[in-house]
Amino acid sequence: MRTVGVEEELLLVDPETGEPRAMSAAVLARAERDDADQDVFEEELHEQMLEFATHPQSDMAALRAEIGRCREEAARHAGEIGCTVVALATSPLPVSPSVGVSRRYQWMAEQYGIATREQLVLGCHVHVSVESDEEGVAVVDRLRPWLSVLSAISANSPFWQGSDSGYSSYRSRVWQRWPSAGPTEMFGSAETYHRRVADMVATGSILDEGMIYFDARLSQRYPTVEIRVSDVCLRADTAVLIATLARGLVETAAREWREGREPLDHSVSLLRLAAWRAARSGLSDELLHPVTMRRMPADTVVRSLLEHVEDALGESGDLEEVRKAVAEVMRHGTGADVQREALRRTDSLRDVVVECVRHTQE
Repeated sequence: MRTVGVEEELLLVDPETGEPRAMSAAVLARAERDDADQDVFEEELHEQMLEFATHPQSDMAALRAEIGRCREEAARHAGEIGCTVVALATSPLPVSPSVGVSRRYQWMAEQYGIATREQLVLGCHVHVSVESDEEGVAVVDRLRPWLSVLSAISANSPFWQGSDSGYSSYRSRVWQRWPSAGPTEMFGSAETYHRRVADMVATGSILDEGMIYFDARLSQRYPTVEIRVSDVCLRADTAVLIATLARGLVETAAREWREGREPLDHSVSLLRLAAWRAARSGLSDELLHPVTMRRMPADTVVRSLLEHVEDALGESGDLEEVRKAVAEVMRHGTGADVQREALRRTDSLRDVVVECVRHTQE
């Protein structure tokens, strides 16, 4: 069975005001004192962010337990220095992000200017194991139309600098400012993929292969396909849902490749429109159907995703849990819906953040 690992980026905030706090270095120093957490937490582009990575898991219950533990430990380390963590993909409250001091981050700030300074956005990256680069590229080619549905399910960033952005996933719109970000054309082979990446690095417009920000890519460090389209999810259960669907998509794509089935040949232009539609409305309106690229109700598109991965989920024993989790999200809404409802009730973005701190630990 394919293993799955999750990387989550959490926002450091003041527990009383909800305002972002540039305290990642202090939190990481606390984590370094704990043997169990030395290799779990990492710095990120901005000092208001904290990232953790789970171990590879084949059992989704074990993955859920590890995500919960990492979130709890992050909150504990942050609490020791007077802040806390919240799983929000953008800050609802105004913020002036502080770029990290490492040479890499300073290069990015100099190279990309305001695009770097405004990149306080937080995502969830899912790694799914593959047997080879050739299989991985075949999977990447076949994932392309379905990734916008994952983006819609994970949508958790409606607010930007103190205002409603009009989007459910504004993080994904800000992320597109990176020159290498977004959907890709089909590669066809591992050789073509690696040549394309080398050509991009050779332009000097990006620093190295780590700045290849494709929606789905071969991981530099692990034998995995890394899917990078999701907002960090407000609830850990939603993160597990995204990870389980990602594994189902990877397994389904690999089977199609082995069976000689060609990928859907949608243009990058259409894939960008599908991603925009998902970012705009999440699950509250229509999405572009991954097969037809025509507008359909979100629940119809999500059902199509479940049908597409049904065999893979059934064989891994995840189908019923995924059906329950999808029904829960469709019934109660995405993280963006939860945030907007909290604002309607409280009329306070501070209270939105405080409420979401609680949801982060659920």
